[in-house]
Amino acid sequence: MSLYDLSVKTISGEEKTLADYKGKVLLIVNTASACGLTPQYKGLQDLYERYQSKGLVVLGFPCNQFAGQEPGTEEEIAAFCDRTYGVTFPMFAKIDVNGPDTHPLYQFLKTNTPDGESQDIEWNFAKFLIDQNGKIAKRIGARVQPEEIAADIEALL
Repeated sequence: MSLYDLSVKTISGEEKTLADYKGKVLLIVNTASACGLTPQYKGLQDLYERYQSKGLVVLGFPCNQFAGQEPGTEEEIAAFCDRTYGVTFPMFAKIDVNGPDTHPLYQFLKTNTPDGESQDIEWNFAKFLIDQNGKIAKRIGARVQPEEIAADIEALL
């Protein structure tokens, strides 16, 4: 199974596979609207705007597993992201990234991370940088600001 075989649900409820993003560099992030790291939405949007034309797509996956910091519905999350940060990158339905109900995407990401870093996601805004072939290039910690990974993104584009 490859990354592109995985099915995800958009924030508006549409089922799709990640095959839609084949050939793109992906930055996959678990997000939350009521976290001290929530301002990273701005940095993620800035990266998306800066590199979208070169082939970057940021994919946001809301998650309520960390101190209940994403309690809203998909509609509320989408409205918050638009109103507060002008998010235009693809957002998806709320998922679990750890535990028995871990979404298959995050099972795949944690299992296939370089350097055997298969441990649980530590917090909101943990990031996975994926190359154009669907290979995980790097796992990036939650506290690393989006602008700090611009060079890593440029190296893949």
